[in-house]
Amino acid sequence: MIESLDISHLGVIANAHVDFGSGLIVVTGETGAGKTMVLSSLQLLLGARADAALVRSGAERLSVDGTFSVTPDIAARVEEAGGLVEGDELIVGRSVRAAGRSRAHLGSRPVPASVLADIVGSMVTIHGQSDQIRLTGEAAQRRALDQFGGSTHAALLEEYRSAFRHAVEVKHRLDSLRGDASERAEEREDLRAAIAQIEELNPEIGEEEDLVREAARLTNVEDLRALVGASLGYLKGDDRGDYAGAVEAARHAYAQLDDAARFDEAVAEFVGRARNQVLELEALADDVSAYLSRLDADPERLAHIHARRAAIKDALRGRASDIEGLLVWLEEARARFEELSSPGSDPDSVERELVTAQQRVLECGCRVTQSRAGLATELAAGVNEELHALSMPDATLHIELEPTKPTSNGCETVVFRLQPHRHAPARALGQGASGGELSRVMLALELMLGRTEASSTFIFDEIDAGIGGQTATEVGARLKRLASSRQVIVVTHLAQVAAFGDQHLVIEKDDGTTTVREVHGDAREAELTRMMGGDPHSAAARRHASQVLASAVSQSQG
Repeated sequence: MIESLDISHLGVIANAHVDFGSGLIVVTGETGAGKTMVLSSLQLLLGARADAALVRSGAERLSVDGTFSVTPDIAARVEEAGGLVEGDELIVGRSVRAAGRSRAHLGSRPVPASVLADIVGSMVTIHGQSDQIRLTGEAAQRRALDQFGGSTHAALLEEYRSAFRHAVEVKHRLDSLRGDASERAEEREDLRAAIAQIEELNPEIGEEEDLVREAARLTNVEDLRALVGASLGYLKGDDRGDYAGAVEAARHAYAQLDDAARFDEAVAEFVGRARNQVLELEALADDVSAYLSRLDADPERLAHIHARRAAIKDALRGRASDIEGLLVWLEEARARFEELSSPGSDPDSVERELVTAQQRVLECGCRVTQSRAGLATELAAGVNEELHALSMPDATLHIELEPTKPTSNGCETVVFRLQPHRHAPARALGQGASGGELSRVMLALELMLGRTEASSTFIFDEIDAGIGGQTATEVGARLKRLASSRQVIVVTHLAQVAAFGDQHLVIEKDDGTTTVREVHGDAREAELTRMMGGDPHSAAARRHASQVLASAVSQSQG
């Protein structure tokens, strides 16, 4: 439940603090005083869209902070989202800058507004006059009936929707198979040929670079032999002994230095370096000689390399830029070929699967229909009982199930029809019910749905519009009854409803600034007097208000 609310710079409200109790809390005030702003602040905490127009003129930003008492399961969800819950208290915050940006906090942790909607929204249910309009729609009526069924009915709905989604997926698959059977067969054959080509080629990663290097060597073998032979000559000298090579020259240099080291120890460093150079040059000469001995022309090998490179290029074309990418494509091609070759790609097999899936939809749909039929009877009976007490003694709400072809919502359309009296036809709510009748039907539904609703707090925004007199008294009594197990906050303009409140908050506007105060005793009688159109300073009017208040207290206790 909501324990407190702090509002700053929201519309006409400069600063306000409100403490909420349990039971029935009534919020009243003059038209334009700012009752809507209080509701807007609560909606922001429930994750509603932030509107910069709500920021009070001249202020940089608005802020709303609320303290909620929460159950262990809500506390666990908050902590999972990274927020903190102290004891059983959760602090929720929302700020909106005049520039348009907003921030949300859940248990001292910044979170997206959608997290507030998910977690805080599950604790609070808000209903206003706009809900009466939505109630005339088929979707809202179906949701109301399904909500009445609680978790047991919800499980049947999920089972049905899962079956329906599967059937739709199979139908799409079958349509695809039937629509492009020839294309799929052609694709399968293309994949078969491509896979065989690549598997026969059996390319290896890095092979392209190796082939390029070998082709360059074989193509230029004569130039290589001449250049490498000349290099070897410079290293070893010529065969006739006309000149010494670098190896022999290095050996002589080493020998001279080694002899000189006898006279100066400083030359020893040069001796070591010269010896290393001799060894390195000898090794280099041996390697060059070995390379030259293997350097022969091989036209057949060169032709094979050219053919291999051409085959690899052909395999890469349109599939990948290198062998590594080609091998990835090969694995994907094998998977796609397997898919096209599987029983799931056979139209006849998929058609049999579709028949089974559709039968499953009908079976689950039948269970949902049976559940809805029972719920419709029970909900209509309860609503009718409430309507009779709300000054509609001859009215009857009929909840009818009209069969349709299966959809994602079931195998029937749910229609609420109101019969004002026994001699009048039952007509759909959107076609014949007046605003006052819709208000009472809405309230009666809420009283029934409140028995299964998981929310700990209900907020009603002037849903008593269009009613008065004894009916208003009955509305107040029933809201009081709903508040016996829930926190119920009601924004009302009717004194007969306000008199039932366990807590009475008055929204007042003075010199452009709105304040919120809790009233008791004489102050509450004065507010009720104002609501009934009387003079708060008139003793007779005050007595009337006192009588209304006493009557409400008596009726609540009775």
